[in-house]
Amino acid sequence: MTAADHRFCASCWGALRFLGPPWCAACQLPFAFDRGEDALCGECLADPPPHDGVRAAVAYGEVAREVALKLKYSGRLACAQTMARAMERLMPEDAGLLVPVPLHRWRIWSRGFNQAALIAAALSRACGVPSDAGVLRRVKATPVLRGLGARGRARAVAGAFALTDGARAKLAGKTVVLVDDVHTSGATAAACARVLKRGGAAKVILLCWARVLEAEALD
Repeated sequence: MTAADHRFCASCWGALRFLGPPWCAACQLPFAFDRGEDALCGECLADPPPHDGVRAAVAYGEVAREVALKLKYSGRLACAQTMARAMERLMPEDAGLLVPVPLHRWRIWSRGFNQAALIAAALSRACGVPSDAGVLRRVKATPVLRGLGARGRARAVAGAFALTDGARAKLAGKTVVLVDDVHTSGATAAACARVLKRGGAAKVILLCWARVLEAEALD
């Protein structure tokens, strides 16, 4: 990293793994080689996700983690735009609304901002797709999901999200882009997608800065 906003030194830039096709047709998990346009990963074959894909700019690693932490805990708010610039290339062509993954009000009070909302706002400015942080709310504080296992994570986020008044009219028939900084187990994205689709969204695609690809990193 460098002191300037939106700039990486050669070493950090080289350490970033940018993601894209070939990938799973359902969840966009990157494949090592092209398996065909409609190919699915093993997990999606066994249990199709409630969302319509997870698009991540880079694989989670030391540099990607540092950028995310600078935004969340060091007050480097310009990092939201840095992330958005890398994420912009993966914006769905039919995107109708950007919705950031919400934080619980206690977390916002302690941090002062929702990093996903900052990224969504930067994406909106770059792409012209409207962003609305008032569509989805987190009604239940959730524990740290690391180490809970798949069932434990699902239980932890069950009932954690709800639509706000008037959200259904904003969602009706739209392709909603759910925005977050880091995608780990998928439990949060799945819970949000279910609520948004029940609210009338035609599709829900998660767009994030970094995606954890190693299963052991979730435990």
